[in-house]
Amino acid sequence: MKNLLPPIAGVFVIMALSNAVVPVLPAFGEGSVLQGIIFSAYFFGALITVFPAGYASDRIGPTPLIQTGLVITLLSGMILIFVGSPLLIILARFIEGIGAGLFIASAMSLLNARPDHTRLAGYFMAALNAGLLAGLAGTGWIVSILSDPRAGLFVFTILSGIVCILAVRMDERVGKKAAPSNIPFYLTEYRWLWYSAIIIVGTTGALTSLYPEFGGHNPLLTGVFIASMNLATMVSVLIVSRFRLEPIITIRIAAVGVGSAALLCLISPWGFPIMGAFAGFAIIAQMTFLAGTGAPQGIMMGILNTSTYGGLALLPFFAGFIAEFGTFTMAFLFPALLTITVAVTIGQCRCSLPPRLQ
Repeated sequence: MKNLLPPIAGVFVIMALSNAVVPVLPAFGEGSVLQGIIFSAYFFGALITVFPAGYASDRIGPTPLIQTGLVITLLSGMILIFVGSPLLIILARFIEGIGAGLFIASAMSLLNARPDHTRLAGYFMAALNAGLLAGLAGTGWIVSILSDPRAGLFVFTILSGIVCILAVRMDERVGKKAAPSNIPFYLTEYRWLWYSAIIIVGTTGALTSLYPEFGGHNPLLTGVFIASMNLATMVSVLIVSRFRLEPIITIRIAAVGVGSAALLCLISPWGFPIMGAFAGFAIIAQMTFLAGTGAPQGIMMGILNTSTYGGLALLPFFAGFIAEFGTFTMAFLFPALLTITVAVTIGQCRCSLPPRLQ
């Protein structure tokens, strides 16, 4: 338990802190472009970190990386509470993303290498989305009471400090492996799986960054609407992790569902929970596929998370520009169209099932 609780509790606080700025983005910067940059800076930081973290996790073990990621998260949260300059906010978000990247890849490699990886993946992704939900809805509620846009940051920074203390007790020897030597093979063999992660998760990020400005609601309502997506994902990953589903078919269906829900968000916030549910199906299918390849899970989780954070960094960035210089309809349509390409290309994977499932 001492080795499983910090990864699961840690992903909750890291995600909550990362989303604590979303309902109050207009308070941190004016205009869709600046808000999109503030939102995306976190994911750029994670993007450059998750792949090295996954590689290092196979070589030195995941525990030191989990602990380091939590410490960086705590420090960046403290910085965000006190800085006011948009440039410093962007920098703090970038540093926060670095800590998240170190943590996520190593925590997922620890869990996905265990025999009960599917069940643990369900718990991990449920905690992740519970954190995202808490960051959105919790921040909206806290801000509505205290009228301070940084109040949510303060609460979740304190919680991250508590998890840091729990992580100190983790066993340093857990999960050590030899470093993988065939990374280019993994990159090319499963390239359409990586692409599906970029687009599906990136679409959820694009809609999350656009909606505060598009919806025009107060922070509480904005947080509730977007948090419904994370609630739906949390429920769906817990359900789907109990079943044996064919990964490629599941990802194809999920891609179509996410794209359709993104368009629905133009007319109704009910699109968010639908999008979240389908995204949950895709995430568990991707992790199940990779666990069955027999490859070192540190590097596989590193590539998977590089893909997802790449999508979360790039799609909100481009969608923000489209909204600023075009229309919100065009900005919502952009990621929805990309999900169609996932449904088409995922079937071109060289192996429709990973070796252990064939």
